[in-house]
Amino acid sequence: MRKNFYYLTTFPEIIEAYFNYSIPNRALSEGLIDAKAINLRDFTSDKHRTTDDSPFGGGPGMVMKIQPIWSALESLNLTKETAIILPTPKGQLLTQSLLKELSQKEQFVFLCGHYEGIDERIGLYAHYAVSLGNYVIGGGEIASLVLTDGILRLIKDVLGNEASILEDSFEKGLLDHPQFTKPRIFDQFPVPEVLTSGHHKHIELYRRKECLKWTLLLRPELLKDATLNDKDYEMLHEIIHEIQQSFLDLRK
Repeated sequence: MRKNFYYLTTFPEIIEAYFNYSIPNRALSEGLIDAKAINLRDFTSDKHRTTDDSPFGGGPGMVMKIQPIWSALESLNLTKETAIILPTPKGQLLTQSLLKELSQKEQFVFLCGHYEGIDERIGLYAHYAVSLGNYVIGGGEIASLVLTDGILRLIKDVLGNEASILEDSFEKGLLDHPQFTKPRIFDQFPVPEVLTSGHHKHIELYRRKECLKWTLLLRPELLKDATLNDKDYEMLHEIIHEIQQSFLDLRK
């Protein structure tokens, strides 16, 4: 079944540009998805097509008005399997598990805020409030496209090679292992020898250990929820010992 993506925005050009290239464009061309950037200015009633106004209570900046957004929502043929998504710093943190949940929906409506944000009452109509992290960006269009990109990868046939999804970072609860390609030696830096050995079992163990190592070093909190077996714990012990030895060597 084709999935529908809608973007309620005052900057439709940002959205349209994303779907002109690479995987999103192919998914669109092959009929796996449909995408439409809906210009909120088309749902205004004044001659200036105004989508924002000054905030009640005073303060700097402008706030996006709720009426054009509501009118745009009413114009859509939404089903029970629609996810109305509001990118906002107040939302739940984006994770791979949330993307998997979202990817099961049939339709996606992204409420793209801008300026100082959207009238708070729009949150009453959103099914999901999602934050990319503890930082601020210029508008909801970019955040919506990040969400879109994560969802697209999980839609059947979009990538073509479904097996590659399983090797992505976070799919197994860990960061991904390093990847290398030709040449084997670049500026005196060689590819790890095990990867050119042709010994598939050794390569598999090396890659698993690298996943564990980089997760331990960069995102140790992920290990708490990762599915680990006895061999993983053995390799983690080896990694910790190797790190400790490296520190000792530095002090010599």
